[in-house]
Amino acid sequence: MRNIIAVLVGKALEGDTNAASIVLAKILPSVKAQAEKVSFDFDASLPISDQVAQVLDAVAAGAVAPDVGRLIIDSIKSLADVRATEELAARIEALEEARDARG
Repeated sequence: MRNIIAVLVGKALEGDTNAASIVLAKILPSVKAQAEKVSFDFDASLPISDQVAQVLDAVAAGAVAPDVGRLIIDSIKSLADVRATEELAARIEALEEARDARG
């Protein structure tokens, strides 16, 4: 194993870009893209359409980058989907309890 590493490092130092790529891939951690932190007026208690409008207003004002705005809107949509599923499950449970109480 040490010999293989020594050969790769040697070739990389000689200018072999493939060897350099292999060596660097094992030495340096992968850099993952991160969305920038943003701060803007946001009221999560508003209806979902108003929450999305707040994000779009922040994008239009330049306070939030468009790609970050898209991430925020996607997150709002995901949360809305989860809430809708929870509400549907609660309604089904209530209907089943009402049915069982009558039967």
